Amino acid sequence: MLVETPTTLPMSTLLDGKALAEQIKQQLQRELHTLPKQPTLGIVSFDAPASSVYCRAQCLQANALGIRTRVEQLPLNVTPQRVEQLIQAWNADAAVHGIFVHQPMPPQIDAQRVSSIINPDKDVEGIHPQHSARRFFARARIGSCTALAVMALIESTGEPLEGKEAVVVGHSDIVGRPVGMLLLDALATTTICHVGTDRAKRLEEHVRRADVLVVAVGKPQFVKGEWIKQGAIVIDVGINVVGGHVKGDVEFEAATARAKYITPVPGGVGPVTVMMVMKNTIEAFKLQQRSA
Repeated sequence: MLVETPTTLPMSTLLDGKALAEQIKQQLQRELHTLPKQPTLGIVSFDAPASSVYCRAQCLQANALGIRTRVEQLPLNVTPQRVEQLIQAWNADAAVHGIFVHQPMPPQIDAQRVSSIINPDKDVEGIHPQHSARRFFARARIGSCTALAVMALIESTGEPLEGKEAVVVGHSDIVGRPVGMLLLDALATTTICHVGTDRAKRLEEHVRRADVLVVAVGKPQFVKGEWIKQGAIVIDVGINVVGGHVKGDVEFEAATARAKYITPVPGGVGPVTVMMVMKNTIEAFKLQQRSA
């Protein structure tokens, strides 16, 4: 969904994640009416402010759609065994159709192990190794929810991706890598930058040539606005709290003078990601119905 920026930001069009999420929500509501029963989403949340806020947003949207939720809020000192026992119990419970474990997890929890023990047919974040392997061949049954949100926002511009220079800053398993694969599938010429790129002092040169730029590093205003290519599409996945204010990973004000399209923070990727969790819950439900 496109929204013209105020006159103080004349060069860019904001990609309104809230409006796009509402469109997706309406599509999902129609699909839910065709299902034989309500799906149930199990959410593992940790006792941290960011996790609690995201959990509330997920529950709010799920309830509005008619998706049931089960929430387990665990203390930050929870043992790995407790987390694994909970996931295994939900794996075995036919009444739970989707499982979502909030990240970042406490340091004593091995995030890769957690992702590997979730039943892949219930993995609504799309991070199980099976999904990652199938994504390599463009055959993932359940996509990474954040990566799907990024692509939905890019597609909402109507700009073709084939042949465009796409640069992803950040190579995490839940954002950077899956986004890179989806951009490749769209025939964009794709570069993934990471800490090694930054240490080699080559990040700026890569960003400057990006027709499509996706940034997900978790560092406030890490990518400078003056690096943005004139007319670029900029998707800022970062959520950083600075002095009580939420900031993205891109210098927003400076970037708006150069980008053609840009996501605000907050209100950009976040709302669409929540809706993609709901979409993946429905997909997981249908997978389980077919295999029952």
